[in-house]
Amino acid sequence: MKYILIGGAWPYANGSLHIGHVAALLPGDVLARYYRLKGDQVFYVSGSDCYGTPITIRAKQEGRTPKEISDYYHDEFCYVFEKLGFSYDLYSKTADCSHIKFVSDFHKKLYKSDYIYEKTAPQAFCEHCQKVLTDRLVKGICPKCGSQTRADQCDYCGTVLEPESVITPVCSECGNIVNFLETKQLYIALSKLENQLLNYLSSKSNWRKNAVAFTKKYIDEGLRDRAITRNLDWGIDVPKEGYEDKKIYIWAENILGYLSVSKVVAERRGVKFEELWGSNARHYYVHGKDNISFHTIMLPALLLAHGENLRLPDDIISSEYLTLEGRKISTSQNWAIWMKDIVEKYNPDSIRYFLITNGPEKRDTDFSWREFVERNNNELLGAYGNFVNRTLAFLVKYNDSTVPTGIIEDEIKEKIWDIYLRVGAKIEDGHFKDALEVIFGFVRFGNKYYDSMEPWKTRIADKDKCDNTLYNCVQIIANLAVLLQPFLPFSSQKIANWLNLENERKPQYVREGFKISDISILFERLDKKIIEEEREKLGKETIITA
Repeated sequence: MKYILIGGAWPYANGSLHIGHVAALLPGDVLARYYRLKGDQVFYVSGSDCYGTPITIRAKQEGRTPKEISDYYHDEFCYVFEKLGFSYDLYSKTADCSHIKFVSDFHKKLYKSDYIYEKTAPQAFCEHCQKVLTDRLVKGICPKCGSQTRADQCDYCGTVLEPESVITPVCSECGNIVNFLETKQLYIALSKLENQLLNYLSSKSNWRKNAVAFTKKYIDEGLRDRAITRNLDWGIDVPKEGYEDKKIYIWAENILGYLSVSKVVAERRGVKFEELWGSNARHYYVHGKDNISFHTIMLPALLLAHGENLRLPDDIISSEYLTLEGRKISTSQNWAIWMKDIVEKYNPDSIRYFLITNGPEKRDTDFSWREFVERNNNELLGAYGNFVNRTLAFLVKYNDSTVPTGIIEDEIKEKIWDIYLRVGAKIEDGHFKDALEVIFGFVRFGNKYYDSMEPWKTRIADKDKCDNTLYNCVQIIANLAVLLQPFLPFSSQKIANWLNLENERKPQYVREGFKISDISILFERLDKKIIEEEREKLGKETIITA
């Protein structure tokens, strides 16, 4: 049994989650459910990012405190994840006392290494607003691609920036040119870690192409040392004398959440933290492509500089972007589908299915309401739900809800064993869409088998053949429920209850004579009129307040 750590990216608690956020995070839950069924010990962790400039900006806009804002959205995130079936072992927040203590202790140790040094650096200051500006409050032109951008990271080319490096830096609040004052900060010497990080990257042939490309690009350009402290009012205190007016830079504390939260879970289970972060483990990190560098460079750099041989990331599950009805998602223009709204209206398995089968796994993909409705009606309801319902309803109606006598056919038995192996390999390598396609190929096989055997005819003409057909269909359904559990947990659990399946990932067979529990419909047909109804909501002015 291995220790499997799965870290889902920590969403900023400054606004509601939309479909793009969840599309990037959902693979983490698939991995967690899969490995638990296999019998491995899973540590699936994440939390809300409660510090940083976006939250202080939102708080100022709404006349609230940063804590009030972050607490409000943290609660909303927890609700959404619960409705969608996210099975976190612990979903925490960066404002939690255990995280703050862990980060403080980690940084104290970090500061003793050869990779941390003090340096006098420029600090953006707006004369008009009479205040120090954080990186996100400075706008300018990216020196790499020439696009308008914030001064922390370019939204277009992904380059990590500093305010002094952007061209024509201005205050985002008043638009005036910013000045730069001198202040001391602590820096991590990424330049000294470049060879170690390059060797680390070269060993990761299984990463997604975007993760390899982004990381290689940063390293090839030459890694620049980065500040790990900032002049901020809202954040975790720097545990060093002389830095009482500063906070730990958000990127140098939020990614340590994977360590702080997994430590809490490990202690609860009596597992040593050093073992979870040691050799008998596999670590997955699940996020969108805008967070790649923080997981492939910044986190490894912090772990290496810390010097206690903590495990570096094994697998990077980095999604591309999800667009909406052919346009980039824009929260400011309300061109978004808010998760808090759709979890109230639609089957969570329907949402999960669409965001995986149509997810931005290898390239940007688009969410359209038409395709959402069609996939629900044609694939979930028409193919999978129909196969399950007509098989089990047949037994309820004509066989007293009892699994008949039969013998599993060799072809079906071989397919079941083969699919477990193929799907397992694809999930472990991060190919979730391909895994689902293999499973739904088996769904189509089941429907074809049912049709070809015509049990509605053989029920009278050849009862033994009818019984054998239905017996084999029940075995297909049982194994579909097990295979689909990581993807569609709600409908899978229904079938597991009906057929008394074990909570284990292995070929399972329902014995003859078993009495099926009361069945119900797995998926409902969606009326096509909702396509235009939902489209009409996009882009309309709305006010979302905490």
